[in-house]
Amino acid sequence: MPRSKALPAELDACARQLVEELRRLKDHSELTMRQLAAKTGYSTKSWERYLGGTVLPPQEAVEALARITGADPVPLVALHEIAADTRDSRRAKAVVRPQPTTQPQPQPQLGEGEGEGEQKGEQEHPGEAAGPLPEIPATPVALTEPPDTGPAPGRFPHLALTACVVALTVALLAALLLMLRLDEDGAPAAVAAAPRTTGASPPPTYTCHITRVDGGWSAGVNKGRNTEISYGETGADVAEAQCLLRRAGISPGGIDGMFGPLTLRAVKTFQQRAGLDVDGMLGPRSWKALRG
Repeated sequence: MPRSKALPAELDACARQLVEELRRLKDHSELTMRQLAAKTGYSTKSWERYLGGTVLPPQEAVEALARITGADPVPLVALHEIAADTRDSRRAKAVVRPQPTTQPQPQPQLGEGEGEGEQKGEQEHPGEAAGPLPEIPATPVALTEPPDTGPAPGRFPHLALTACVVALTVALLAALLLMLRLDEDGAPAAVAAAPRTTGASPPPTYTCHITRVDGGWSAGVNKGRNTEISYGETGADVAEAQCLLRRAGISPGGIDGMFGPLTLRAVKTFQQRAGLDVDGMLGPRSWKALRG
C-alpha cells in the first residue's frame, strides 16, 4: 500500500492515530502486505482495508502487528478501544413515532345576505342540523430520526481527546526506549521473543553473554550450534546470530529470535564485509566468520 494514500476524512481522531501508528510500524519493519498476512493470519485484503482506514482492525490484528514488529501493544490497544467506543456511539437508531394528521375543515365563505339567513335559520330551528361530520382518523406517520453525527456534547469528546493524548505519549516513550535499546551495542540485551502462540505462557527471553569459547565467539544462547537458518525462521539459533551480529557492529534490530527484514539486512551486510556469498542465509561459512 502506498504510504502517501490519504485516510478517509470521516475518521475520528483516535481511529486516524491508530491507523497512522500501524502504518508506521509496517513501514519501519519493511514488511510487504503478503509477509504481513503470513505472519499475522489476516489476509492481504484485510490489511489493505485496515491500513486504508476503511475498516477498524480487530484488536487481535493490532496485537499481532505489534508483536512481529517488536512494538509495545499497550498504547495501540488503548487507541483501538477508544476508536471502537466512538464508532459504536455513532450508530444510528431508527425511531417510529405516531403523529395525527388532522386538518381543520375549511369554512365556506358566505355571500352578503346568506349569512344572516342561515344564522336566523339556525336560531329558529336549533334542533335541526345537517348531520354530524365524519371523524377523520389520525394516521400515524413514521418519522425516522437522522443518524447521530457524533457523541453527545460534553460526554465523549473530552474523554476521547484526553485518552488519545495519553496513548500518544505512551507510544512515543515506548518508541524512544526501543531506539535507545537498539543503539546499545555490546551491552547485554534482554528482549522478549515473539511467542508462537497466543497462550497464557510467557514468551521466551534471550540475553546476549558474549564470551570466547574454544577460540570462537559465543553468545551463550544456542549452546554453540551452527544450524543453518534463513529468513522467516525463529528460535534460539536466530537469537544467537543476532547477538553475534551486534557484537560485529551491525544492528539486527531487537534480540527477539525472529529472522525478519532487519536481521536479513544485517546478515547480508556482514556477508558482504566478510567477502562471503551475499545470500542472506547463515550457513557453515557465515557461522564460522561470525564466531571467528
